Amino acid sequence: MKKLEGIGIGVRTGFASELLTTNRRVDWLEIIPENWAFYGGKKRKLLHALAEKFTIVPHSVSLNVGGLDALDARFIEALAALVKETGAPLFSDHVCYASTQGRPLHELLPLPFTQEAVELVGRRGREAAARVGAPLVLENATFYAHMPGGEFTESAFLKACLEAADARMLLDVNNVYVNSKNHGFDARAFIDSLPLERVSYLHLAGHTLQGDVIIDTHIGPIIDDVWSLYRYVIAKCGRLVPTLIEWDQDIPPLDVVLDEADRARREATEALR
Repeated sequence: MKKLEGIGIGVRTGFASELLTTNRRVDWLEIIPENWAFYGGKKRKLLHALAEKFTIVPHSVSLNVGGLDALDARFIEALAALVKETGAPLFSDHVCYASTQGRPLHELLPLPFTQEAVELVGRRGREAAARVGAPLVLENATFYAHMPGGEFTESAFLKACLEAADARMLLDVNNVYVNSKNHGFDARAFIDSLPLERVSYLHLAGHTLQGDVIIDTHIGPIIDDVWSLYRYVIAKCGRLVPTLIEWDQDIPPLDVVLDEADRARREATEALR
């Protein structure tokens, strides 16, 4: 089984091939499996070549772990094949729902913070992990409105979902920052309330301010306040937690993304002194 360690970046089409030849340090890669799982030919060969050189982690956006529809059998089967082919140590998605009545919504939408939702995520998360054949890691998502009927705080809800699903956590530091600003809470206190012992890896990304709302666009570079929160997380964990740089829109050349990865190494080293 391949190890997940160090600083990685998300694979994007514009520089995927260049990753095979770059002389710069890249510790691991994250892929969006929906962009790879249903393709063969040159694209599949490229994925196999990347998997020979790097640890690969599939990070999906359509598992729909909080949805009411049955898990998508075609997608689960393709994801399981992808995990096996790449030797991925785990796969990840979000605590959210992403489709309804068989129709993808192309958004990661928030769940009500209720016991019923916890039980739903727990059942579906365990089922997904069993069918894919790898550990499931769940990410805290951004959201722009609270669903009615909430019985938990966000952090208590996340903890309960992780326990119910027997899942590890993908802690998205930028998402914590975005939610803290949009909903008016203390980001560091929120971090303190999370089950950090469950964290398998971290996400870092940029975002976009639109009026008085911050939108989670994953457009870089990462701002200083998010770097500061990242240092806080690393210090709390007491180790260099594997970290992934996301850059999903207005994607720059590979070297610019790798500059962010290099900064993450420096920031983590500083936090652990």
